[in-house]
Amino acid sequence: MGRNDIVQTEAKLSFDFFWNEASLMENSYGLIKDNTVHDAASIASVGFGLSAIVVGVNRGWITREEGYKRVVGTLKTFYSKAEQKEGFFIHFLDMQTARRTWHSEVSVIDTAIFLMGALCAAEYFKGQAEEYFEKIYQRVNWQWYTNKKKNMFYMGYWYENGFHGAWDLYAEQLMMYILGAASPSFPIDPSMYYEFKRNTGCYRDYQLIYTWTGSIFTYQFTHAWIDFRKLYDKNGVNWYENSVNATKAARQYCIDLKGKYKTFGECSWGLTACDSPDGYRGDFGAAPNGENSTVGKTDGTIPPAGAIGSIVFVPDEVIDAMNHYRTFDNLWGRYGFKDAYNLDKNWFSKTHIGIDKGISLLMIENYLSGLIWEVTMRNKYIKKGLEKLLIVPG
Repeated sequence: MGRNDIVQTEAKLSFDFFWNEASLMENSYGLIKDNTVHDAASIASVGFGLSAIVVGVNRGWITREEGYKRVVGTLKTFYSKAEQKEGFFIHFLDMQTARRTWHSEVSVIDTAIFLMGALCAAEYFKGQAEEYFEKIYQRVNWQWYTNKKKNMFYMGYWYENGFHGAWDLYAEQLMMYILGAASPSFPIDPSMYYEFKRNTGCYRDYQLIYTWTGSIFTYQFTHAWIDFRKLYDKNGVNWYENSVNATKAARQYCIDLKGKYKTFGECSWGLTACDSPDGYRGDFGAAPNGENSTVGKTDGTIPPAGAIGSIVFVPDEVIDAMNHYRTFDNLWGRYGFKDAYNLDKNWFSKTHIGIDKGISLLMIENYLSGLIWEVTMRNKYIKKGLEKLLIVPG
């Protein structure tokens, strides 16, 4: 196997996850499992999966007719059957009924991830795909999910106790402002984008606007669709450059701790939310984070998707990491890399998780061809949203 062969292989097998783990039942057509262990759908997984279909058609893994049918059927499900409130979908849905499961929240960020995937697929296929996307997008009441006093999105909404928290710091949510500002029906005030705090810190020589947990996915998710390479906001921030620095800091952080954790090193890095020996952990992250870097945690667990999702930022380092990960047979499965591993605990995850397969696939495709960026960035709503937020070529 050549040095770069692992990139193509991981992409194809990640695509297979989204194609194979989707429901084909009438009441839940197109729902995609959150992971290969539990039987529940994640709307974020569906969002990544819709864009995965674009990749699959473009690379000849499926026909255009097959892809179009799956996309249209999925969007039809989300328009007419998937449980929602004010246009926002439930984070986790039952794979048979498309109704709420796990007492899940009505999620603004996961709805945004779904919408980005749907927008990309609609732009690529047009026709009924675009028609259904328009209906779904126009129904989303961004103003309902906004705390008017703080001029911020609420963090979450539960049927049982209403809204809580706020998106008051930088994280993976940039897509929410773009989609919200461009809404043809319930647009947000573009000033919301400039309201959240930009906490700046350093790790070694790398300065960046950092996220609360320091989880590397927070510097990646919006970048799966939005090409920020030449874009600057009115404060001069370039989010692509910020993610490059965040990635380099995250890698160096693991290198510096390789004497403490067997899993860590130059070719094993990228702390992020993932499976772990103690179950799913959302608090794994590198410095800088939180206040005085006390929020991000680690137990020595590394998920391959952490590095792979940064392949557009530091490609050589990521490909080196992928080849290193491939030396562990227990980390490889039907859909490519399993979710995580921890050598100190002699533990290898048994699952593939949709959002991790998704960020891996989309970022690999952007690295190889720029396809997802190109399709998304030509969309009229993306252009409108960026313009309203005053994020323009610099």
